[in-house]
Amino acid sequence: MIPVMLTVDLNKIVKADQDHLIHPLYHPNDQKDPFVWVKGSGAILTTANGRELIDGLACLWNVTLGHGRKELAQAAARQMEQLAFVTNYTGSTNVPAVQLAEKLAALCYPSINHFFFTCGGGESNDSAIKTARFHWISQGRPEKTKIISREHGYHGVTIGSMSATGIPGFWPAFGGRAPGFVSIPSPYPYRFVSQDSSVSAGRAAANLLEEAILREGPETVAAFLAEPVQGAGGLMVPPDDYFPRIREICDKYDVLFISDEVITGFGRTGRWFGLEHWKVEPDIISFAKGITSGYLPLGGIGVSDKVYKVIAEVPPERRWMHAFTYSGHATACAVGLATLDILEKENLVEVAGRKGKKLLDGLRQLSSLENVGDVRGLGLMCGVELVEDKATKRAFPAAAKVGVRMYRECCKRGLFSRIKDDIYMLAPPFVITDAEIDRAVNIIGEAIPAAVKSG
Repeated sequence: MIPVMLTVDLNKIVKADQDHLIHPLYHPNDQKDPFVWVKGSGAILTTANGRELIDGLACLWNVTLGHGRKELAQAAARQMEQLAFVTNYTGSTNVPAVQLAEKLAALCYPSINHFFFTCGGGESNDSAIKTARFHWISQGRPEKTKIISREHGYHGVTIGSMSATGIPGFWPAFGGRAPGFVSIPSPYPYRFVSQDSSVSAGRAAANLLEEAILREGPETVAAFLAEPVQGAGGLMVPPDDYFPRIREICDKYDVLFISDEVITGFGRTGRWFGLEHWKVEPDIISFAKGITSGYLPLGGIGVSDKVYKVIAEVPPERRWMHAFTYSGHATACAVGLATLDILEKENLVEVAGRKGKKLLDGLRQLSSLENVGDVRGLGLMCGVELVEDKATKRAFPAAAKVGVRMYRECCKRGLFSRIKDDIYMLAPPFVITDAEIDRAVNIIGEAIPAAVKSG
């Protein structure tokens, strides 16, 4: 077999990359020696020079079915040969988009039966925010437009979704957040400090939403936006009584609850959708990533029957004026249908739950290491938080860049994933093998002391 490295002029590709391509979260200093990925199989990625690394984050939480799925390529090819794209604006439709919406209605929360398609998570959250505002404005409450979200939350980087994102580093270079966005603290069990000893930490964290609604004025708040498990902000799993209380508060003050299921949707937590763990239903969900296993860009929102009723019953001249050229893209929807079919046939949602438990159990064995402050997770998404002092939970100084060193030590040993500050995050493809899980845990166990000592 011809080695992979012979099929690519690596130096030429890297130079062309540096000369012409702008990457997400871009600075040229960080693009001097990039991984040049050329192949993937299952949970393994291969570089142009032949290195194989475990894909520890399913690329960006999304390649749930693993790399090299011929069934998805074939689904795309079949649809492209017949009808690759056609407008899905009102007055037109296409079969894969209709079938995918119908399938989602069967899989999603019982009250959510109507869907709009986008190209990704940021567009989905923008669509959810606009829909929440439309819901109240259309009912004669034009002042009800504020969106409350959480610190450490990640919802995308369009102007709207960036303004809801609770990670301040995303804001200043683009003029700050848009008006009408408010943040409250995350439940973040490892570091949340309750100011109310009369209730559990979960209820105390949820009650911060009520305080914010009252502070802003319930008549001004359109929606609360939250991830069931906070992903990119540091892999934070809420206490079990957090979301039931959130639902109570939203109902009490006529605030819509938007569940950002971009990461947690389609099996990542061991359930089809994240809030199922707490028997809570949202008013709107946003989704993307796992719906096509990352093979084509596709996202969307699902709205409750209550929200859809407002959309459907406004006069035509006051219609829901929201649109994307590629909404309901026929080929992307065909791949989405094929993805859901594989998830069901191979029972991969349950598999993700089982493999997630194995991964979390393995990582918890590392808790005895001197600088492991917390190990947490739900389903097949886990995080390891490193600290300078375990007794006080004191973080390493930012200048020490322990997380960056951890990332590099893992890459050297054959595990590719992501960090948030000093939190190492894992969310591999559902098809990762037990042996690959064991190897990933061993790599992390070796990388932690190496990263701390190399400073």
